[in-house]
Order: sequence, then structure tokens, then C-alpha cells
Amino acid sequence: MEGKRELVIALSGNPNAGKTTIFNQLTGARQKVGNWSGVTVEKKEGKLTHKGYEITVVDLPGIYSLTAYSIEEVVARNFILEEHPDVVVDILDASNLERNLYLAVQLIELNIPLVFAMNMVDVAKARGIVIDYDQLSRLLGVPIVKTVGTRGEGIEELLDMVIKVSRGEAKASRHIHINYGKEIEEEIKKIRQILKKDPELNKSYYPRWFALKLLEGDRVVEERAKGSPIGEELLQAVEESKKRVFDLFEEEPETIIAEARYGFISGALKETMRLSAAAKKTISDKIDQVLTNRLLGFPVFIFFMYMLFQATFTLGAYPVEWIEKGVELLSQVVTNVMPPGLLRDMVVDGIISGVGGVIVFLPNILLLFLGISLFEDTGYMARAAFIMDRIMHTLGLHGKSFIPLLMGFGCNVPAIMATRTLESRKDRILTILINPLMSCSARLPVYVLIAGAFFSKYAGNVIFGIYFLGIVLAIIMGQIFRKTLFKGETAPFVLELPPYRLPTLKSVVIHMWDNAKVYLQKMGGVVLAFSIVIWFLGAFPRDIHYSTDYDSKIKALETVISQKGTKDTQVKSIKEEIIRLKKAKEEERLSKSYIGRLGKAIEPVIRPLGFDWKLGVSLITGFVAKEVVVSTMGVLYQTGEDENGLKDAIRKSGIDKCTALAFMVFVLIYVPCMVSLVTIWRETGSLGWTFFSIGYLMTLAWIMAYLVRFTSHIFFTCP
Repeated sequence: MEGKRELVIALSGNPNAGKTTIFNQLTGARQKVGNWSGVTVEKKEGKLTHKGYEITVVDLPGIYSLTAYSIEEVVARNFILEEHPDVVVDILDASNLERNLYLAVQLIELNIPLVFAMNMVDVAKARGIVIDYDQLSRLLGVPIVKTVGTRGEGIEELLDMVIKVSRGEAKASRHIHINYGKEIEEEIKKIRQILKKDPELNKSYYPRWFALKLLEGDRVVEERAKGSPIGEELLQAVEESKKRVFDLFEEEPETIIAEARYGFISGALKETMRLSAAAKKTISDKIDQVLTNRLLGFPVFIFFMYMLFQATFTLGAYPVEWIEKGVELLSQVVTNVMPPGLLRDMVVDGIISGVGGVIVFLPNILLLFLGISLFEDTGYMARAAFIMDRIMHTLGLHGKSFIPLLMGFGCNVPAIMATRTLESRKDRILTILINPLMSCSARLPVYVLIAGAFFSKYAGNVIFGIYFLGIVLAIIMGQIFRKTLFKGETAPFVLELPPYRLPTLKSVVIHMWDNAKVYLQKMGGVVLAFSIVIWFLGAFPRDIHYSTDYDSKIKALETVISQKGTKDTQVKSIKEEIIRLKKAKEEERLSKSYIGRLGKAIEPVIRPLGFDWKLGVSLITGFVAKEVVVSTMGVLYQTGEDENGLKDAIRKSGIDKCTALAFMVFVLIYVPCMVSLVTIWRETGSLGWTFFSIGYLMTLAWIMAYLVRFTSHIFFTCP
């Protein structure tokens, strides 16, 4: 074997350039997801083998530049500079080249082994963009490989080029300097002379890049310079250089440098790119005339969301029913196989009822994420943000905040973390406070269960209404907070609208599996653990003092049935009475158990909402994870021998439609799971804001549930 047989490559690129698609094509299912050391930005890694090389692919966060304005930019830059990957592959959108080349130019400045994957060349061609890729490669000094990530085209060639670059065999590879003009170049030269006095610093970073970053006022690089023995002299020289540049141009060096980069990009593209005579308005532009129209955009968005939730319930109903039957069958088998006793009760009434009650909703979760994945992959999600951006600005909210809010439909935890992209602390805290009102996927099983039990014909409409209520409340509360706690101007925000694309089956399946995996892991972890805890609290103490002797009454009735001469009509009514007595005994036993005592303690607070103590306990356990609400109900309500599934048990429990609606609204609004609360604490850095979030959400949940319960009397007959 010759040379190195292991390679680490880093994938870089702008958001919407197809980086994730290329990563999925390279690694397929051989991926692992975690967090970067010390930060909560998602880290994706995958492995593959190509021509005898074991290649590790690291997917860096999507960024627009290598400045240090966001945590994603710092993470991407630090990995390249400190981990020294063998090759960096920059994914460029060939149909939006000017924008994408800004990051590419900054990567060139790092003087690292580079390959440019010119992605979406088919889209560029369809838009009438003609590019001389060979000439562009020569001008940039970086090999260019044409790819179509959605179809897997160019992936083999990309890997071949990566190996060539790692071995120093790529003919196009050469380091170029972007000329920043005589004055800036003079200042770079002076700073580099001082850098030579610290060999360690000079060796750790490419000196020209380090000098440029100091002139740009990069805070991370400045901190690194301060730790150097020559730090004071170096930073003093940088300040003098900045002053000289400003005196000459009346502009900050950062602005002059950025303009020079764009000038270089413009010159390179003038030599290598032209628009063909066939270049007309793109299909994306034509679709956008409708989907982002001032009048039609919002109704179309609402229609798409409505169809998503209708499909989530109606299409999901069939596999849900199959899984329900499977859970019931498993419960019957275990009941027949295991001997009577506490262990069997724990397995059947605790584990199977609890975990089974939640796992049946996996199809609904998958369908929801399928819809969200299709919105993202086609490019419509960016349009949704664009549409809502206009609405939110009219209410005094930050348009950029809608991106983390959209993520909240999946999970509030990464959505809260995504607020780091907001520059203003006020905007970050405001967005964090209203984020839990965007209903996460963990709440969906509760909605599907309750809506299916009480509003089966209109369940999809009801679920859509709950989600829409969350959006409306987020906007209203955002406006209230903006006018009271967070007064001030909102920052301007430009949102990039990527072209529409057909999503690939592979990409959609990977997205769905990633989310299903998280859901299933919860089943084997927190939901299982709390199902057992809830069962234990409901099963003990064993020495219950009943208000009446149920066993004697049941035994007496069974004796009557066994006597000769008892008529069939009598037998039927006696059996019904036996069932009623058994239920009454079980109800009293549960109410006097540990969990019953807890529920009875909080019942006065929730009784005005129509909630009984069982619903109250379900809400308390929902603090841990919202899926546990369903598993708790599975343990508490599925107690009668004649029950046929959890929906049937809840219907027969005495809950009416008004209470059912109020319960769903309460679940929508009240505090998110424990992990979300910890994330709020970490991201705000304040226990005060965390407790404020808990307090306002609990108060709002009670008020809205109360209003919904009593206004719904208009539509339903409720006691």
C-alpha cells in the first residue's frame, strides 16, 4: 500500500447549496449525529470506502462566510484550522454562484487543500447560465467537480478528486492571492513582519489570513493574538493600520476587504459566466408569483398546513389501528402466559399500556416529519418564513425569529438553540419565550388520541386548529412582550429563497428515519421508565380501605348467576352490575393510591377546567416529556376488563367534548418538557427568565383552557 489510506474530509457550503444532499449521497445510512465539543450545534459524521481509502466525512454547519458573527461560523472555521482535515470540499450552488463564491474565496485565503463541488449544474443550465468551469478552476486555483446531488451525479468523480488533492496530484491546485489594493497590502505586510516574532503563532495559522482577520476586527482571532507574547505590540500595530486605512478611505478595513473580494468574484465570473439567449424567468420565479404573492401567499401557506395535518391524521389512522391491535394482542398473550401477580400487572398495565399507548402514534409522527421534510427539501419552507416574515414585522416582531419558530414544530430544544443566530439579546430572549407555543411533535400523540376519541370525523380539522392556535398565540404574546418587556427597533433581515427542487426519496427517508429514531429511543428510555413509575404509584399501597365491600357484593351476584332458574335477561343485567362494581372498586383503589393522592391534591386547581385527577396527573408527568402524557393515560384509564383500547377507555371515563378540547389546548400551551426548560436556562443564562417562562405559560394555559371549555358549549352539549 502506498501513501496514506485514511482521509478526513470536511464539507462546507452555504445553506441551500445542497450540502446535506451531497453528504447523504456520500455516506448514506453510515452516519452518526452528535454535538460539537462545548457547543450545541449539530455535528454530522459519516464514513465510506473508496479505492482503498477509509474516508471520514464531516458535515460542517451551513454558513455564508468565515467571519465570527455566529456560533456556526466559529465551529466551521475552528474545525478547519484546528482539526486540519485532509481536504475541504466546498459545495457551491452553480445557479447562485456570486453569493456562494464569497465563502469559497475565504477558504482560498486559508491556504488549505480545497476542492469545489459545483452542485446543481442542471439547475444552472435550465436557467440559461453558461459557465466555463475549466477556466474558473484555473482562475481560482482550485479543482472543480460538477455534481447533481439529488441524482448522485459526479459523486465518484468528487471522491477521485479528493484523493488526488490529498496526494498533491491535482493539476489545477495552486494557491492564489486576492489583491486588496496597494494600501491594504502594505498593512498586511507590516502585520506579517510582527507575526514572524512569534514562531508558534506564525506556524499555527497561515500568516496572511491571520493578518487579514486582524484588520477585519475578528474577535476570535484578536483573542488568540492577545495570548501571544507579542500580543500587545501586534494589536497596537493593527490599530494603527486600521486608522491609516480609515483616514485614506473613510471606510473600515473590513468594508474595503469585503468589496475587494466581491470585485475579485465579479471579475472571475465576467470571464467565465454568461447568460444564454434562452435565459428567461425561471420556473421558481413563476411559482413564487403565486406562493409568495402578497394576497395569496398566506392563504396558500394555511392551506398547505391544513392539508399536512389532515393527511397526518387520516392517512395515519390505518397503520395506527394495526399497531393498536398488535399492542392489544401482545397484552392478551402476556396476560395468558404469565401467572397472576404484581409482575404481570406491571408488564401488562404498566409497560405495555404505557409504552404501547405512545408507540401506536409513530405513523402520525412519521407523516408529520414527511410533510415537513418535503417542505424543506422542495424549498417551500423558506417561502413560508418569507410570508410569515412580512406578517411578523407588521406586529413588531423580528422576521428572522420565524426560522427557529418553524423548527419548533419538530422539537423545541434545537429550535431554542437556533435563536443563537439572532444578533440581539432582546430578540433571542423574546423568541425563546414564545417558542414553546409552537407545538412540537411530542404533543402530536396527545392530539391524535383525544381528537380521535371525541372528534373522529373532524379530527384532522381539530388538530390543525390546535396548531394554528399555537401560531396565533405566539404572534400575540410576541407583540405583547415587544411592547412591554423588549421595546426597541427590530433589525433588518434578508432571507434567501432557494430555487424549488424535487426532493429525493433517499433524502426524505433519511430525514424520516432520523426523527423516528429519536421517537423510538424515547420509548425505550424516558417513556418506559415513567410508565413503570406511574404504574408503581398507582399500584401501591396495597392495603386500601374501601368505602364498601365490593368483593362480597360481586361474589353474591356471581352466586345468583350460577343458580338454576335465573333468566337470561337477569343474567345480562347482573353481569353489567358486576362490571360496574369492578370498575367502581378499581376507581376507588386508584384514587386512594399514591398517584391518586397526588391527583386529588391538585384537583381543586384544575377542576374549573373540567379536568379530573387522572388528567391532572397526566399533565404533571408531561413535564418530563409530552409523550409521557399518553403513556400515563394508558396506565390510569385502561383499567376495566371490558376496555377495547385507550380511546374507548377515555370515551367511557366521563370526559366530555368541551373538556377534551380544553385539555388539548392546555397541553399545547403549558410548560415544555424538562430538556426544553434546561435549554431555556442555558440559552438565556438566567433562572429568572426560565421561571418567568414557566409562570406565563402555565397562567396562559389555564386561562385559554378555561375560555375554550366554556365557549365550546356553543357547539357541543356539555354538562
